[in-house]
Amino acid sequence: MEQVNALKAARVATFTYFTLNGFLLGLWLVHIPTVEQRTGIDHAELGRLLLLLGLGAFVGMRIGGKVTDRAGVKLVVPIAGVVCSVTALTPGLAVDQWTLGAALLVFGIGNGLMDVSMNAHAVVVERHYQRPVMSAFHATWSLGGVAAALTGARTLSWELSPATTLGAAAALGVVVSLVTARALLNEKEEQHAQPTGKRRVPRRIWIMAVLAGFVMLSEGAANDWSVLHLQDVLGASPEIAALAYGAFATTMTTGRLLADRIAARIGPVAVLRWGSAIGAAGIATAALSPWIWLALLGWAIAGAGLSGTVPQLFSAAGHAEAGAAAANVSRVAGLGYLGVLAGPAVIGWMTHFVPLNIAFLLPVAICVVAAFSAGVLRTDSVQERVAA
Repeated sequence: MEQVNALKAARVATFTYFTLNGFLLGLWLVHIPTVEQRTGIDHAELGRLLLLLGLGAFVGMRIGGKVTDRAGVKLVVPIAGVVCSVTALTPGLAVDQWTLGAALLVFGIGNGLMDVSMNAHAVVVERHYQRPVMSAFHATWSLGGVAAALTGARTLSWELSPATTLGAAAALGVVVSLVTARALLNEKEEQHAQPTGKRRVPRRIWIMAVLAGFVMLSEGAANDWSVLHLQDVLGASPEIAALAYGAFATTMTTGRLLADRIAARIGPVAVLRWGSAIGAAGIATAALSPWIWLALLGWAIAGAGLSGTVPQLFSAAGHAEAGAAAANVSRVAGLGYLGVLAGPAVIGWMTHFVPLNIAFLLPVAICVVAAFSAGVLRTDSVQERVAA
């Protein structure tokens, strides 16, 4: 009974860290216009500086994967939570493009560290539960973003400075990270029991990483371009166009809350295959629709389809090799994160040559590729061969 209670507490702790991470990142996103105005930069300069956030996250993920496997999730997760919380304050203190660039870089590193370590602990929890629980963790990350949007809207209406709001969030994050640490599971001995030294990475891990990049590229394209699609291509009003992102985000979050039960019933391969196929169908519907209502429906379908795909890839990577859960998650998450960054940029570049709705056929195509490649999640696959 005591072991069961400890496992439940560890699951709640994981929910807490995912919510905190989504909240910290979301609170920064809410304050982007205010910080942009305060630092005196334009949209183009902001776009370039945001790449530093992505670069920092990628570096943090690679470092976090190695450190977490060596030191154990119980030690690294709360430290990463503290680092992410403290660095979340730094963009609010920026006064020009140089300080903002440095702030985004360190915040990205903190976010990458926390992202990988908390996903590694989620893998540990899922291993003990012996059933899918990963998608629900990612759903609470989305809910953290919703809480950040509501909090940011309120504090901005009170005319609080970004430094004040982000500082309060940082202090809260430090306390939550340290208090919640007591409930984490300790897998350090199990991880150290595995052989150390240079090893070959299974080829299927890199395939999963590429698929994560594909799927998250599609997510990034939907997040950044769905509203403009309705407004510029279909002539929707700004308030109606905003519903495109709302439809996508709502079905994405709802789908992740349901995906664990679905995965337990039909398996992760089917979730990735059918989810990617449904995502492709939804984006294609939105892209080719001549009607606003059908485009909204298409974005909603896309969110529902893609909702469970990334958690299956993270989970499979974490379970692929004993003693290397975090390192493998960092590889999949790292390429996935690059996909999120690349998606909007690639779509934007394509609009120089084709209409925006036609550019959406790229994520449709790569979702189809992901659907046909879903068999890589089979643990008994011949793809267990290692890369040279």
